[in-house]
Amino acid sequence: IGFAVPTSIAQNVISQLREYGETRRGWLGVHIQTVTDEIADSLDMDEAKGALVANVTEGGPAAEAGIQAGDVIVEFDGKSVDKMRNLPRLVAETPVGSKTSVTVWRKGKAQELTVSLGRLEDQEAKSAKASGSSSGPGSASVDELGVGLAGLDEALRQKYSIPEEVDGVLITKVDPDGNAAEKQLKEGDVIVEVNQDPVSAPGDVAARIAAAVDAGKESVLLLVNRGGDRRFVVVSVKAG
Repeated sequence: IGFAVPTSIAQNVISQLREYGETRRGWLGVHIQTVTDEIADSLDMDEAKGALVANVTEGGPAAEAGIQAGDVIVEFDGKSVDKMRNLPRLVAETPVGSKTSVTVWRKGKAQELTVSLGRLEDQEAKSAKASGSSSGPGSASVDELGVGLAGLDEALRQKYSIPEEVDGVLITKVDPDGNAAEKQLKEGDVIVEVNQDPVSAPGDVAARIAAAVDAGKESVLLLVNRGGDRRFVVVSVKAG
């Protein structure tokens, strides 16, 4: 069986082995997802491209550089990030510790940041070793989404196995015919942000949904935490 490896990658690996006796891959410290047409529209982007940052590792290179959840990385080290899958390769091939320019799309405009890359192998070792809050009171129903909401308290955290470090507003009920159900949101999900604004109480969600409807928006961008995984979801706020 033969395997073809691009020359640029092979040369990079060989030079690392010669200098360090091991490989050293760059680490940015973000969880990313694909920018869909719906997400691009909700973020006022002209086209669906880049890598959407769903979560930023606390204390990681991205966090230190000011990269935030909700940013779309559209350029890395002077190279265009046309698709999400391009970014991990660009980061891995960039020298550890190098000062690298990152262009993000944030709230309707491009912004350039500088990041000092960490080493992926070091982070993997920390994660392997590590393996072995605020709450918002009250409850509310948001008809535009078709959900019932509650502020996180200790009893609800225990019921739905939600860690203390997770902040947001709990979905306690989903109308099977509602807009949230159409996007497969479910009881136990935690809404962390609405249109890139953090929420901590049901009233926060209701207010931001109402503001979006008043502004003529047909959908909202939610950041949702489910079992520790965070994803952006575009949900319609139009009447069914």
